[in-house]
Amino acid sequence: MTLTTPARSTAMVTMYGITNCDTVKKARSWLADRRIEVVFWDFKKQGVQTDGLATWAHALGWEPLINRKGTTWRKLDPAVQQAVIDAASAMKLMQSQPSVIKRPVVCWPDGSVSVGFDAALWAQRIEGKA
Repeated sequence: MTLTTPARSTAMVTMYGITNCDTVKKARSWLADRRIEVVFWDFKKQGVQTDGLATWAHALGWEPLINRKGTTWRKLDPAVQQAVIDAASAMKLMQSQPSVIKRPVVCWPDGSVSVGFDAALWAQRIEGKA
């Protein structure tokens, strides 16, 4: 999901995720192959910043940030899942269970934010065609 127009340069991007996540590995490799500098923030090692979550939720909405198909979500108690009904409850869950955040979250040089990896959309973004 993309918020605004694509970056028109290969300036540095900031990627948030988990180092051993397969999707994050693919996304990092894809960017490296295109010589795009990446600052990487690992949720497991560095935690989740509250202000970052708020920024992403404001840009994208809280719903796309919750990975309801992932193992972490599926292992949650049903009562915990049902309690995620708004931005505040989603933020609380994402703070306590960073693995529930869909990955990767990328902050692009143009100020936009995306979640998930889609090579075709990312190619359009960096080529300035989206």
